[in-house]
Amino acid sequence: MKTGARALGIAESYRSDRSTLAGAVVRADRVVESFGFETCTVGGTDATAAVTTLLERLDRADVQYVFLAGIAPAWFNVVDLHHLHDATDSPVVSVSFEDSPGLGDAIREAFDGDAAARRLATYRAQPPRRPVSVDDETVFVRSVGADDGEAADAVRAFTPEGGRPEPLRIAREAARAGDQFRERLTGDGE
Repeated sequence: MKTGARALGIAESYRSDRSTLAGAVVRADRVVESFGFETCTVGGTDATAAVTTLLERLDRADVQYVFLAGIAPAWFNVVDLHHLHDATDSPVVSVSFEDSPGLGDAIREAFDGDAAARRLATYRAQPPRRPVSVDDETVFVRSVGADDGEAADAVRAFTPEGGRPEPLRIAREAARAGDQFRERLTGDGE
C-alpha cells in the first residue's frame, strides 16, 4: 500500500451516559492528519448516526478506508457498517481484538423486548467476523465494501507493530483524552 494512503480510525471512550467517539485520519506512513469528535448514548441506538455525523464533519474524500474499533461501542450501541459504507462509498472495516462467540447472547441478557430486537436486527445484518493474523497477533475483522483479502491487507498495512491498526490506536487515545476533557468541563464521570 502506498505510504500516502489514508484511513480514518474511529474509537470510543466513556465514563458516564455519553460516549466520546474520536476519528483520526492517519496515513499508511503513520502521519496523523486530522481529528474529529462526536458523542453517542451509552446503551443507546445512535452510534451509527453519530459516526455518520463525524464522517460528514471531517469531510475527507481522500480517506480510502474507515476502520472502527469493534461493532458495538457504548455498551451495545450497534453500528450498521452497511449504512456507513453507503454514506462514505469507502470500505468500512470493523476490527475487534478478542475472540468471542458473538454478541447475541450478551445483547439478550442486557436488553428486553424491542430494545433487544432492534440491536439484534442491526447486529445480525452485519457481515461475519474473520480472523486475520497481524504480526504475531490475531484480530477479528468484518468488512463492507472490501473483500476478505483487501480488508486483511488494509488492516496489516496500517498496523506497523502489535495487533492494533495505527488509526484505531490513535483514535482510542484521542477519545480517552476527549472524554477526560469533557468530564472536566461538565463535571460528569466517576
